[in-house]
Amino acid sequence: MALFRSVSWPEPPSLIEGEGVILRVPQMSDYAAWATLREESRSFLAPWEPLWPAHDLTRGAFRRRMRRYARDLKEDNAYPFLVLRAADRVLLGGLSLSNVRRGVTQTANLGYWMGAPFAGKGHMTAAVRALLPYAHGTLGLRRIEAACLPSNQPSIRLLQRVGFRREGYGREYLCINGVWQDHLLFARLSSDPVAPAPAPARPTLVRDADEERGG
Repeated sequence: MALFRSVSWPEPPSLIEGEGVILRVPQMSDYAAWATLREESRSFLAPWEPLWPAHDLTRGAFRRRMRRYARDLKEDNAYPFLVLRAADRVLLGGLSLSNVRRGVTQTANLGYWMGAPFAGKGHMTAAVRALLPYAHGTLGLRRIEAACLPSNQPSIRLLQRVGFRREGYGREYLCINGVWQDHLLFARLSSDPVAPAPAPARPTLVRDADEERGG
């Protein structure tokens, strides 16, 4: 599938591999896993997302979502991905580059969600870190923007870990959970360094008491 706006862009990759995660464009066959994870994570996600439509988790709504994704990809408007665990392909969450602007801007917005059972384990940090080379390189995006609620400390730490810088404060920036709420505004440029993944912790050597005494 060729993507056209002012230039032609390559077909989205079938897979983007990261540290313990894989990013993949959603498919209709993902419906059952997606709906199950979203439903069991509803109370966890609700404070950070727009209100869910009444029938958001139905198969018909998911089919319409897939059609919108296909249209967005074709028109170079957005690039949606599911985040899967590399070891067993279990669905962990999702992320997307949306509101792509070309011309003199070359900018997109980053958004992401993580299922409640998998939050706080570093999966989304790994996913965003894996997405950046594709976003800045293949898609040619010079700037990626992100916004999060001031109370969302995990999201703030995530953005800072992968090289985003805080640039401002947006009053009533987005309607979240039915309320217009202020947001912190972050961005990173293609020229900004990507914070490296932390090195795995070295095992602690437990020495025998006799050895400590020289015996």
